[in-house]
Amino acid sequence: MPLQGNIRNFSTTQLLNLINLARKTGTLTIFEGIRTGEKDAMGEEKMAPGKPRAKVAFNTGKLTYAALDNQDGNLISVLNKAGKLTDEQARIIRERAKNTADKALALLLMNANYVSQSDIVSSIQQHTLDVIYNLLTWAEGPFRFDDGMMPTNDRIQVPIDLENVIIEGSRRIREAEKLNEYLPNLDFALKFPENPKEKFKGIHLSVEEWRVVSFVNPKNSIRQIAKANNMSDIEIRRIVYGLEQAGLVELVKPPGMETTTRPGRPAAARAPQVQKNVVNKLIDKIKSI
Repeated sequence: MPLQGNIRNFSTTQLLNLINLARKTGTLTIFEGIRTGEKDAMGEEKMAPGKPRAKVAFNTGKLTYAALDNQDGNLISVLNKAGKLTDEQARIIRERAKNTADKALALLLMNANYVSQSDIVSSIQQHTLDVIYNLLTWAEGPFRFDDGMMPTNDRIQVPIDLENVIIEGSRRIREAEKLNEYLPNLDFALKFPENPKEKFKGIHLSVEEWRVVSFVNPKNSIRQIAKANNMSDIEIRRIVYGLEQAGLVELVKPPGMETTTRPGRPAAARAPQVQKNVVNKLIDKIKSI
């Protein structure tokens, strides 16, 4: 029987720690939460699992695969996001290699000298970590861990030790809380300040920062910019924060938005700490799988 629960009661960090310690093999799925109107034993509203939001796979305690439902995680997108393929190269390869599995595509790209094996490994590893660090900031949602079940797709899997992931993830959770306070609403848009050419002189931006800059327009919400660039909420918040602090962009209310939360308002209070008996029950459950 799979391990099931809600990450508001048993966080993703705690799940990763247990999977690491027990050296488990299987897939963790986090779902959209559908509120039922009923209360659980702790007096909180029950949630039924909706459609999957994320899938994370493990092999003997090592992280091997992670994907978000709203992000394109194929090899071309991953290499493009990492700056290993230009937008034009990615477009051409997508057209010429339709229906080609990632493993076969990787060989084609290496043989054509588009990328090296180390480019592919490092890009996939970074993409996987970005997904995990995003998941660690989620406050609630039903989850299920299926022991022994692995993804059936042909995505390339790069094993990653969980110890450092957990440590770095804890640091990023604190960072995410600060970014959420700075920008709680992604429906705001961006615009350039006066004399943008002067401000951008001598500025060295990353590939992802330039991509965000290319979409700066009061008609484009930050949420739309993130979707167009295949970025998670925390990634777009981090980039917007850096650009805004450097004076390269300004936050504006997009046309048609009447009322909304203003940036800078403190984030909502975190969920209360899980009761110890709930944690112990879940620990015993996963060890028995």
